[in-house]
Amino acid sequence: MTADAGAARPRVVLGLMSGTSLDGISAAVVRFGGGERVTYEVLGVRTHDYAPAQRARLAAALLGATPAEYCRLHVDLGHWLADAAVALAAECGIGLRGLDAVASHGQTVWHEPGHSTWQIGDPAVIAERTGVPVVSDFRSRDMAAGGQGAPLVPIADRLLFAHASHWRALQNLGGIGNVTVVPPGGGADGVRAFDTGPGVAVIDAVARRAAPELPYDVDGRLAASGRPVAEVVTALLGEPYFLAPPPKSTGRELFSPAYVERLEALCRAARRDVSAADLVATAVSLTAHSIGDAYGRFVPEPVHDVVLSGGGARNPTLVRAIADALAPRRVVRFDDLFFDGEAKEAVAFALLGYLHLVGRPGNVPGATGAAGPRVLGSWTPA
Repeated sequence: MTADAGAARPRVVLGLMSGTSLDGISAAVVRFGGGERVTYEVLGVRTHDYAPAQRARLAAALLGATPAEYCRLHVDLGHWLADAAVALAAECGIGLRGLDAVASHGQTVWHEPGHSTWQIGDPAVIAERTGVPVVSDFRSRDMAAGGQGAPLVPIADRLLFAHASHWRALQNLGGIGNVTVVPPGGGADGVRAFDTGPGVAVIDAVARRAAPELPYDVDGRLAASGRPVAEVVTALLGEPYFLAPPPKSTGRELFSPAYVERLEALCRAARRDVSAADLVATAVSLTAHSIGDAYGRFVPEPVHDVVLSGGGARNPTLVRAIADALAPRRVVRFDDLFFDGEAKEAVAFALLGYLHLVGRPGNVPGATGAAGPRVLGSWTPA
């Protein structure tokens, strides 16, 4: 890619992301350059799966842990993040010395829009282990400026993934679903983003309760064999979150184990013979209809294509349900247009790290509701 006139020197940043799905750590090494039009080259991507014990500790921390456990997990996750960074830097051949920075999102433990946010994964541990400076704590500055602190991926959707000539929606299907609406050419005016509701968090939780031997509904097979309980989906879509206008963000604070238990109880009350497959199918239908409903209410732009990324984009049953809910819009997978969609958020946080290095804002006020553009992140020296 050709850099613009007046471009900053190229920088190589390793992005690290641990999302609400708790599957593992996504890592990406990216070379950025250019001027106002950022250019990028993905040099390597890697997913570092959590061991069952690691996932269990993180899941327990989201529900409430002791101060001692939070303190220990903050440092332990820093080591797990450093492990992922070291492995990918070696794997892609650039080495740690070839990095200008590591950009680490860490793991969100609590996110309370309008007040505070908390991510763990000690950046000092990452800096010490890698010998590379670390940019972290990306959400706090936006929240201090009156924003939601989320979503933050829209800056990448605008700068890296826009379509040249038509409106595009980029729909992420991590634990939580979120959409960025991007105008032709990725212009700053008109970019909007918000969390649509559950991505795979509710689906995965229902699947694990229905079939404890499965980590999730592999290839959407359980959901495909079930019948969704339509009246339960309709009732749940009456939740205040779904009806509230953007900007808005959510997380496992709302779509929690208690929410999953409520979905299952409503299904059993509505249908005596409800099966495990029916429960998973209902969760899939809820996610798909929440996205379709959100677009109908809050996306008036003439969106031509919807690009799906995140773990949910690997679930054929969910993808088909979303395509039905969004028809006649064209639904495509991020993988088929760019690179492995599992790494998209890691690339986005690598971009946020690059923008920090060059002193450019990383938030999109139209997405978060912040008072204005802000340079995001805190710096931990090597």
